[in-house]
Amino acid sequence: MPCRAPLLLLLFLLFLLLGWARGAESSPHLPAPKDVMVYSYNFRSSLRWSPVKVDRGSVLYTVHFKTGAFNQWDEMNCTRIAQTECSFPLSLKERRWTVVLRVRAELGQVTSDWVETDPFVAERNTTIGPPKVNSVIESSDSLLISVTPPFGSEAGDFLEYHVSYWENATSTTKKEIKRRNTLFKIINLKELTLYCFRIQVELMTHSDLQLLGQQSVPECYRTTVSERTKDGQIILVFALVSLFVILVILVFFLLWKHQKTIKYWSQPPLEIPSHFEEYLKDPSMPVLEVLDNYAEEDPHDSVSVVFCGDGGQAGGSSLDGQAHAQSISSDSDVT
Repeated sequence: MPCRAPLLLLLFLLFLLLGWARGAESSPHLPAPKDVMVYSYNFRSSLRWSPVKVDRGSVLYTVHFKTGAFNQWDEMNCTRIAQTECSFPLSLKERRWTVVLRVRAELGQVTSDWVETDPFVAERNTTIGPPKVNSVIESSDSLLISVTPPFGSEAGDFLEYHVSYWENATSTTKKEIKRRNTLFKIINLKELTLYCFRIQVELMTHSDLQLLGQQSVPECYRTTVSERTKDGQIILVFALVSLFVILVILVFFLLWKHQKTIKYWSQPPLEIPSHFEEYLKDPSMPVLEVLDNYAEEDPHDSVSVVFCGDGGQAGGSSLDGQAHAQSISSDSDVT
């Protein structure tokens, strides 16, 4: 008996040591993933998380899911993956299902704790993006807009487009219209005016849920000119051209009618020679003497022309007629 007691005590300690070792192997040694969240945009959903960093080895991840109808965890085709994102399978495409997901990190045989998400319902928690504007047709008083919805609607769903528009790019006064068609008009606009608009989608389901989406980037377009304004502009241009032609004709007529007066007023004024002007100012100046001396020094020729009457005889008798003579003297420079 005394020999068996130490042996039993030794076996008991060995059993405790083995149990502690097994517990140590199964206990987690990895930190759990952080920032675990469901990202859903236009009903395309996925689970995302931050990577777990370790000194050695490559960390892998496993994702499970369960629905509100079946409280049982199932794999999501994301078992021991290296990525930090797992997309929802086709079996989870139902928008109205309540889904809970969990993820853990794995390094060899060592695993981290599971991290669960909050219940997710795509019909309530997804983010709806803005619609795509396909085309805009401008007219004088409206904009015809064609859009494409951000996702395909299901039976019982209704999409309503909220359109906010305003005049020019700086105005703060906005108007809003609601349309359910993908082709609609913004009417009662001013011609030749810049208008900007933004569109967002509102999802209304058969269960009376309403989910308002994101607004689109503002787009601006200018309305055109109406036919009436074009006709008015043509008439105005024609009238201005006609008035210009009439004015040109009137100016030429006045020039022709008053050409003598215009010619008279356009002649340069008569001016007295400077030496005469000086003499008139001071008659005592010997200007005339200088001119006489200049005339004496200047050689000239004298020419006399005699005209006789038709009734006289040959020889020029003074009884039959009088001879009329006129002498014309001209000074000419000797060349």
